[in-house]
Amino acid sequence: MDDKISDLRNNSEKAKCFFTKCLAYTLGPVELKNMLEQNKAVLIDVRAHNDYLLAHIPSALSIPKDELPDKLDELPKDKIAVVYCYNQQCHLGARACLILADYEYPCMLLEGGFDVWANDFRFATVSGE
Repeated sequence: MDDKISDLRNNSEKAKCFFTKCLAYTLGPVELKNMLEQNKAVLIDVRAHNDYLLAHIPSALSIPKDELPDKLDELPKDKIAVVYCYNQQCHLGARACLILADYEYPCMLLEGGFDVWANDFRFATVSGE
């Protein structure tokens, strides 16, 4: 094993820093569901609009990642923007969060994206809108 990685794994201060940031900027489906019920977040689906039309998380806005910079004025800054994309391996959501952060929007990323919401947690999805 690489010595640098081994050293990092044994450094509890660096682990604490990493996991603090992880918890600050990512969330899972249960936490998202609670935030939406409390009206504390605006949910943004950054997948292709056609995929949004097939199914999406209830209350999500469809703003594909490439369109996000042109639609920022549609988003409130007084709520946390929660972004999701396709799945854990998709980086559209992380890239969209970088755009939001560049424009000083508070933001978080839904871990696992739409796939985890719809398949692992089996929460309701909206189809055909």
